[in-house]
Amino acid sequence: MAEEAKAKGNAAFSAGDHEAAVRHFSDAIALAPSNHVLYSNRSAAYASLNNFAEALADAKKTVELKPDWPKGYSRLGAAYVGSHNYGDAISAYKKGLEIDPHNEALKSGLKDAEAAAAKSFRSRAPPTDNPFNSAFAGPEMWAKLTADPTTRSYLQQPDFITMMQEIQKNPNNLNLYLKDQRVMQALGVLLNVKFKGPTGDDMEIPEEESPKKSEPAKEEKKPEPEPEPMELTEDGKEKKDRKAQALKEKEEGNAAYKKKDFEKAIAHYTKALELDDEDISYLTNRAAVYLEMGQYEECIKDCDKAVERGRELRSDFKMLARALTRKGTALVKMAKCSKDFEPAIETFQKALTEHRNPDTLKRLNEAEKAKKELEQQEIFDPTIADEEREKDRPCACAYAHLCIRTHAFHYLSHPVIHVFSAYSNRAACYTKLGALPEALKDAEKCIELDPTFSKGYTRKGAAQFFMKEYDKALETYQEGLKLDPENQELLDGMRRCVQQINKAGRGELSPEELKERQAKAMQDPEIQNILSDPVMRQVLVDFQENPKAAQEHMKNPMVMNKIQKLINAGIVQMR
Repeated sequence: MAEEAKAKGNAAFSAGDHEAAVRHFSDAIALAPSNHVLYSNRSAAYASLNNFAEALADAKKTVELKPDWPKGYSRLGAAYVGSHNYGDAISAYKKGLEIDPHNEALKSGLKDAEAAAAKSFRSRAPPTDNPFNSAFAGPEMWAKLTADPTTRSYLQQPDFITMMQEIQKNPNNLNLYLKDQRVMQALGVLLNVKFKGPTGDDMEIPEEESPKKSEPAKEEKKPEPEPEPMELTEDGKEKKDRKAQALKEKEEGNAAYKKKDFEKAIAHYTKALELDDEDISYLTNRAAVYLEMGQYEECIKDCDKAVERGRELRSDFKMLARALTRKGTALVKMAKCSKDFEPAIETFQKALTEHRNPDTLKRLNEAEKAKKELEQQEIFDPTIADEEREKDRPCACAYAHLCIRTHAFHYLSHPVIHVFSAYSNRAACYTKLGALPEALKDAEKCIELDPTFSKGYTRKGAAQFFMKEYDKALETYQEGLKLDPENQELLDGMRRCVQQINKAGRGELSPEELKERQAKAMQDPEIQNILSDPVMRQVLVDFQENPKAAQEHMKNPMVMNKIQKLINAGIVQMR
């Protein structure tokens, strides 16, 4: 009897009728109160109803009855997450992983709980200190700006006043206005540092806006009396009756589904859909029946119709997510190779964007795991790589993608194959296409796989150079030259970086280039820390006013290193 009630509960849960599932699982628990699986299932049903208090109680009972069952801790963690008790959720998931370290559901749950805890902490935490807080604090800021002849004129411009007020309220807003030369000039005055930049006619100063005339206050409209309810028309009455009949057909379909009478269930859901096409639950329920019957193509068609119609009707996001989840499940059932899992994974991801459901997340993780396992099992055919390379020889991106995608392609028995070179080749392709972040990522992966491969440093340095991170590119080329001192590409790359850095140091940059480089540098936390250091502020002042003291500072390697970073960034220029 308990197994029969459990089967009914499982069927109701699969059909999305979670309230009925709770009732059936409760009946089963009354007959078999020591069965830990029943409490686990009811906990899942309660969680789906957002009744996390009851879900937590059942999860605790599950763990109490079966302390060595990993799934019980998965239920316990999910209930704690739903109750926003992230600390206990993390502990529950970790306890489960102690029992089964390879359990993907527990790993995924732990990751989500930690992310939720971090997000919750950030929402409560006070804003972090900014190194420029002291520069913008109090009325001293306005006094300094008024005292300087250059910034004094800016105080007549309303938009400048607004920007400085925003920065004073929250110094983190400084990054929003760094490209405005007036803000850069004001920052130099407040930090007692003179920034080299375009002046006079080169500066763009927006014109003062004329104040808008205040509009006369509109008279408040008196609330109009609500119209009396109108009697339903004949069409309205007919529509209401059809909806009632459709709901009755749905209930009969649900009953037939629970009895495994799938043909009859489909007939009832189809009839309900004919009576009322404004409720997509009839489509999702029929899709569930097709899924049980193994008619996956029909299931996918119904799910697609439900999503399309649901968007037209602005249906609940949960209903759209349910349809997408069922479609993804059908695609998983149809998958025969690793590539077949890609549309299923994409569908699950779309479902999660509509509504983040633990069941959908679990199915996504299982699909990704199955895809990875199949990729490792599939035999790699070298002729495929040659075909892809011939199709796109000018760039060879397809060949590189294929090599990387098949990183586990039975080359375990052929360790001489150099997979890292594929990342190097693709990094070169990305660089030519202007996709510099992707090129940098591939180059770093190449170096990670083989730190002695000098070409990896060439690729990485080139990407950093075109991203105008000349100091970082210089360091990369120097690292490569330690491995291969005679490498001409590395030597040429280092020479180009030195030329660009010296160009900035000699003040040979155009006003636009200087403005861009300074704005980019000011977003670098390391540059911000250098400029906010009181010792370095005094050093910069001595460079301008006390050359003898500046020479003494230059004997300090740490100070010299920081000065060099400011020169490379275009903040400081040597004459």
